[in-house]
This record gives sequence, C-alpha cells and structure tokens, in this order.
Amino acid sequence: MRPGNTLVAAALGAVVVGMVGLSFASVPLYRLFCAATGYGGTPQIGGAAPAASAARITVRFNANTNPNLPWQFRPDQEAVTLPLGEEQAAFYSARNLAGTAVTGVATYNVTPEKAAVYFHKTACFCFNQQTLAPGQSAQFPLSFWVDPAISQNPATRDVTTITLSYTFFRSLDDADLSKAGPHVGPRADLGQ
Repeated sequence: MRPGNTLVAAALGAVVVGMVGLSFASVPLYRLFCAATGYGGTPQIGGAAPAASAARITVRFNANTNPNLPWQFRPDQEAVTLPLGEEQAAFYSARNLAGTAVTGVATYNVTPEKAAVYFHKTACFCFNQQTLAPGQSAQFPLSFWVDPAISQNPATRDVTTITLSYTFFRSLDDADLSKAGPHVGPRADLGQ
C-alpha cells in the first residue's frame, strides 16, 4: 500500500470510530445539553437557591401513570406559592396495586417550557428505579427553587404559574415483554 493510501485509510478509520463513539454518547450528551439549557422543558438540577425575592410564583404539581404500571401516583399537594429564590419541598405518593412487586421509573418536565431554565431541582426521585412490594405505599420527596431572574427576562416575566409534571413508567427491567409483539426481542427467522 502506498503511504498516501495508508494515511487516507487511517483517517477514514478514525472518522468511523469517532462516529460510532458519538452514536453511543448521543443520549447522555443530549441529557446533559437539556439539563444545562432547560431545552424541552428540562429543569435545571442542583445549585443553591439565591436570596428570596418579594416576587412570588405558583408551582402546580401533576402526576401521570403509564397504563402498564399498576400504581396509583399523585402529588400530596396541588400547588404551592413561594417567593422567587426560596427553596421549597414537595411530596408525591405512590401505591402498588399489583399482587407482585413492581418497579417504576419517573420522568418529569416543566411547563411552560420557557420557564424550565429558571426551575432548579435540588433533590428529586426522577430517573431512579423505585420498587414497591404488593400493596406498598411510598412517599417521594423533591426540593426545588425558582430563579428570581425569571421576573427580569422579558420573555418570562409574564409567567406566574409553573407546572411540574411527573410520569411514572414501568422499568424496562421489570416489564413483561412477552405481550409486546413480534417486533420486540430477537427475530425468530435468525435462529436467535
């Protein structure tokens, strides 16, 4: 092989390896991007709350349960009104209605989306697997604050209410995929 061809082959190989690496890193990188920017209604996570402001905002709580998860899931409070910058705690409750242990995972979002960058969660139960025994109930805490800068931005100063919505899904590890249909799992025609 000529030295020029070797260099081209090495460069193409590096590009292919880089593309494969990026494809595996795309989901974690997208989550980091959403967490850093508030894109898609993703609230900011962590950070201490600044000094509280005289301005107040209402945070409403919403709970959804995927039909494949045999749980009752609800917020313990409908809404709270708090000063901007003040840290607040809230709770959600769940109860397993099944006769067996069931594991769920919660996701969340904030609406309106333009407020997400100002909504900071300092503790949350989202994205962690939660297993409830048959008939077991549990309480899930979270803490959050809303950045006072929301009232300074012309695009968000009209926001007086933010809705924090959680949806619980059955975890993939716990899901019964036998009823999912032929498109899930190994293909029979490949002998797997």
